[in-house]
Amino acid sequence: MVIHFEILEEDIAGRTGRLKVGERVVRTPILLPVVNPHLQPVLPKEMKALGAEGLITNAYIFSRSEEFRDRALASGLHEVLGFDGLIMTDSGAFQLSVYGDISLTNGEVIRFQQDIGSDIIVPLDIPTPPSADRATAERDLSVTMSRLGEALALCGEKNNVAGPVQGGIFPDLRERAGRSVGEMGFSFCPIGAVVPLMESYRYRELVQVVMAAKKGIPSSSCVHLFGAGHPSMFALAVAMGCDVFDSAAYALYAREGRYLTPSGSAKLQEMGELPCACHVCRSHTAEELRQSEESERLLAIHNLSVSLAEIARVRQAIADGVLFELVDERCRSHPLLLDGYRAFLRHGEALEKRDRVSKRRFFYRGQESCLRTEVIRYHALLKRLDLPSRVVISLDGTGREGFDLTLFFKPPFGPYHPALCETFPIGQCELPCWDNEMVSAGCRGMRVLMESHLETEFSVTCPPEWRDLLMSELPGVQVIP
Repeated sequence: MVIHFEILEEDIAGRTGRLKVGERVVRTPILLPVVNPHLQPVLPKEMKALGAEGLITNAYIFSRSEEFRDRALASGLHEVLGFDGLIMTDSGAFQLSVYGDISLTNGEVIRFQQDIGSDIIVPLDIPTPPSADRATAERDLSVTMSRLGEALALCGEKNNVAGPVQGGIFPDLRERAGRSVGEMGFSFCPIGAVVPLMESYRYRELVQVVMAAKKGIPSSSCVHLFGAGHPSMFALAVAMGCDVFDSAAYALYAREGRYLTPSGSAKLQEMGELPCACHVCRSHTAEELRQSEESERLLAIHNLSVSLAEIARVRQAIADGVLFELVDERCRSHPLLLDGYRAFLRHGEALEKRDRVSKRRFFYRGQESCLRTEVIRYHALLKRLDLPSRVVISLDGTGREGFDLTLFFKPPFGPYHPALCETFPIGQCELPCWDNEMVSAGCRGMRVLMESHLETEFSVTCPPEWRDLLMSELPGVQVIP
């Protein structure tokens, strides 16, 4: 089997695609529900009925199981699990991170995954926790890269092996690892050891780790964010360029009596309504769900339904070119997720190179919108305008006589030629009443225009309420009544 990844549509750094492994083809972004054969509230066939196109299970658990090991070796993983979609296996690196050691070598884990018919095999990488110092991260990364080389030697050039990207919380190590994995020929690249960051809501650091890894990983590779299972962060992770997620959250949250939503979770014990359209929520009241003998199992089904629906919503947002709006909405569900979004926007210049040129709309949702890629690109394009000698920029929407050209003003973009009034982003930009942040961003665009056209004489018309802000942003600007 060989792993092929085809990118279909893009928005920001997110993309929809087609992942093909052997004869199995799935859509990305994709969520792979985690299956533990010993503790499984939702059966794989039920996952498929809910829309799951693939799943992930743990090869190490299978290898140590008296109940499942021999069956998997004899009949194959797909037969044992009763699932004909894509099945990925983790190597046991999670157990390694928890217990410090496991009883199999890298070679043994790889051969076992081959023998049970895994579609995507993961070598026994070393997951470096965020608390590790640089020396430890470098040492762990060296071992991981050595094991990836061993995996290639065992499986040959045409293989179905994933190349995990490690490096702790050190951006340069993550970037180096991503580049090395790409140079080795891996086309499926999981970013590992990030669960502790997500569990402690360290989204700002998560963004730095993922963006650093993505800088090194070839853009043609399929990127898996290991252990990312809460629907509230799918949109942000996809916007960074992640294509695959795996989740045990649907089951773990159900075990704790927690009800997942796209923007967070709630305690079932405290709920009076079930605000969801899935089968579980429409066939039970909150009280009935609490009292059911199958409460945990039903709650797990709901949680997985919500998670899979969010992945579908993200795919549609990419197709529609409105991923930014979805990211903004989801990241306002928690202050620390908003921190992560703001950290993500600091990579605007790099993201602008990947983002699509035209979109369906630009909805202004707050100061974060001023840092979007569309604004960065528009300001850069202002340098290329061909202008006459005398230009007036109108903030009040009225023209002026005595000038060669009147440019109008739309924040957060800034000056625009009347001929561009129906083109993206000016024509598709929807704004509330102007505020200081959006006008300041528009003034930055005005400054770019003026500094790149020194031979042009500029004047500005401005409503009284914005005069002081304009003068502070552009000292010395000529304002006319």
